[in-house]
Amino acid sequence: MTRSRHSQRKHLMAEINIIPLVDVVFVLLIIFMVTAPLMDRGIDLSLPKSKTNTTPPEKRFVLTIDKKQMMTLNQEKVSMADLAKKLPSLKGESIYLRADREVPYGIVISVMDLIKQSGIDKLGMVTEPYLKEAS
Repeated sequence: MTRSRHSQRKHLMAEINIIPLVDVVFVLLIIFMVTAPLMDRGIDLSLPKSKTNTTPPEKRFVLTIDKKQMMTLNQEKVSMADLAKKLPSLKGESIYLRADREVPYGIVISVMDLIKQSGIDKLGMVTEPYLKEAS
């Protein structure tokens, strides 16, 4: 009898049950897949096209001017006066300017001039790449 009790103790299961862990991971994956498209709400723009390769903005300051000439700085709406106040604090940073192609040229130039007057030397223009149409 002592052998059977001893052999029962030897065969105890010492494995980790990972099924609950897999369930939790799948639930988190589904949550992220559903919420990810909602997190970055963009502004509808019709950017001008260029033939040269353009670099997409990464973790930089992006100033957007939409069709209605409304400006946003990194998803925060700003007026021209607010922009003039915020720009000096961004001296030494890179700013990418995204302007809809229907925005008057004079507005874009006045915003670029305001950026340069604030002491910001790194100003980039964001465009869409020009794709050759198939014949």
